Amino acid sequence: MGGRKRLLIDGYNITGIQHPDLQKEREALLEVLRAYRQRTGHEITVVFDGWGNSSHVESRMVLGGLNVVYSRTGEKADSVIKRMLEKESGIILVSSDRELQNAAWSHGSVAVSSELFERKLHSGGGTGKRETENGDEEDMLHPHARRGGNPRQPSKRQKALERALKEL
Repeated sequence: MGGRKRLLIDGYNITGIQHPDLQKEREALLEVLRAYRQRTGHEITVVFDGWGNSSHVESRMVLGGLNVVYSRTGEKADSVIKRMLEKESGIILVSSDRELQNAAWSHGSVAVSSELFERKLHSGGGTGKRETENGDEEDMLHPHARRGGNPRQPSKRQKALERALKEL
């Protein structure tokens, strides 16, 4: 495989924010990611909205080998993630936010949905397919495929996503 990768994770996109104890949810996510980092050796940065902070500056810390970033008060994590994507290419972004995914692709990185990443985290794999209510398989790797060219060949974006998933 490709060795050590740099992952940029949209933290609340995975946990959601509708929890009675948001801090507990963040800590649980960070614990799972620490274990994942130990297994894979990937460099992981998790970005959270810092609206709960009273800090007017972005805060960064290293916890158990994870880089954890909180946006400054009044700024969304999405803005921090976009800045990071603009500065460096070759990142694997984990987010289901369409705007962030487009930013990743346009800056030479790969976007993986939170759902696909969670499957990797918890099962060590994942086929990239899920069963719909009527029993059909839905292709999660190519949910909105608009394609030109040879219909029998995956697009460059699809190939990059498949490579990234194998490396996770």
